[in-house]
Amino acid sequence: MRTSKLAQIMRIVGTLYLMFSIVFIPPIIVSIIYHDGELTPFLKALSINFITGFVLWFLFRKRSGNFHGKDGFLIIVLFWVSLGLVSAIPFILILHTSIVDSLFEAISGLTTTGATVLSGLDHMPQSLLFYRQELQWFGGLGLIVLAVAIIPQLGIGGMSIYKAEVPGLMKEEKLTPKLTNTVSLLWKIYLGLTIACAIAYWLAGMSVFDAIAHSLTTLSTGGYSTHDESIAYFHSTLIDNIAIFFMLLGGINFGIHYVSFRKHSLLPYWRDSEARLFFIIVIATSLIVGLALLDFNYYQLASDNIENAVFTVVSVITSTGFATTDFSVWPLFLPFFLIVISFIGGCGGSTAGGMKVIRILVLLKLIAREFKQLLHPKGKFLIRLRKGEALPEPVLQSVFGFFSLYILSFIFLLVLLVADHIDISTAFSAIATCMNNTGPALGELAQSFSSLDDFGKSISIVSMLLGRLEVVSILVVLNPEYWRI
Repeated sequence: MRTSKLAQIMRIVGTLYLMFSIVFIPPIIVSIIYHDGELTPFLKALSINFITGFVLWFLFRKRSGNFHGKDGFLIIVLFWVSLGLVSAIPFILILHTSIVDSLFEAISGLTTTGATVLSGLDHMPQSLLFYRQELQWFGGLGLIVLAVAIIPQLGIGGMSIYKAEVPGLMKEEKLTPKLTNTVSLLWKIYLGLTIACAIAYWLAGMSVFDAIAHSLTTLSTGGYSTHDESIAYFHSTLIDNIAIFFMLLGGINFGIHYVSFRKHSLLPYWRDSEARLFFIIVIATSLIVGLALLDFNYYQLASDNIENAVFTVVSVITSTGFATTDFSVWPLFLPFFLIVISFIGGCGGSTAGGMKVIRILVLLKLIAREFKQLLHPKGKFLIRLRKGEALPEPVLQSVFGFFSLYILSFIFLLVLLVADHIDISTAFSAIATCMNNTGPALGELAQSFSSLDDFGKSISIVSMLLGRLEVVSILVVLNPEYWRI
């Protein structure tokens, strides 16, 4: 890669840093309101972030030129990795945690994973608690996607970045003719649903602070909470149901939300093949888990078995990670079953993690086609999604390629964690929950990842980034061929 192109990319990264400075302003306001004494650390973090961004922008401000699709991958990777370092500063200054622990917490927030190395949340400063929640909200639809809304001002085309950042299969689809309009529209929907969620939580009995804080991590399907007990702290069935509703909204393609709002109808949710399969998976999995708990009579009240089953399934499959109970101690096959389910994740174009339902749907259709091909060797069978359009072979190959890379990356990271003297079941759940951006693991990591050493935490950080950037972005940049083009 030419030096001039790297300079242009650094200019863009610097500009994005300047934009990210806004993230430190709300915690500063919260610190002032609650007088928690943590104003200075956030002012320092804001200054470091702003100065870094300004220096990068100023040094390379005269660099301009055309960008290609591959350049978006490097911008995304550089921005997310470096952003994690800056985001870790408040944790270091306030909690005096190690760099690795602080980076783990920051990356977990930005990737909306929700895994944590912290405890004693109920006694932490409100500004830091709000900051954790806010990181997940901005990470929900992707900070870069937000930046694309004004990217024309930076002198480059935004589509290459948009493709690299937005999760899911159908990245070429746009809701409006212009990319900037599409991104702005998605964020308006995102913001509107977040406000609605906050109001619902507040009316259900949460304090204003908790309502706003939890709404940020519900729509983003992040799962951070301001309490160690998570949603269980509130002991409210109504709050649980509100969380279920908005977690499901966060796990559905935001394009479907737009179509439903525009047509004033709920039918688009059922007519879309991916959303329909998502609902079917949620219902079927909830039934399996609920019936297993009922059969084992795990909770005294039958309603508690059903309610905890539904909440946990929705929380896991949307990769949120909220908890009303500790599912890691559930009987039979249930804990392992839920970890496996987390690989599915939510819909493409949602804030959820995992491999995405759209890819699972395509894989199922590919398997069905192979069986048909065995029975009818000379037949030609097309795979169709949405409006009866046949998917081209390159798309099918990309889905299979993604699936293969995802599983191979998972196995490689699993081996590394096991080599760190972690038992296989705990390591399996740890890598799964990090790559799928889900949060809760099993065994000694069920409540916190603090028991891992720095090497184990570093592997977990890499897993979270691989999952958030959907594996390909990072692997492309690590490929030596990428730098020779």
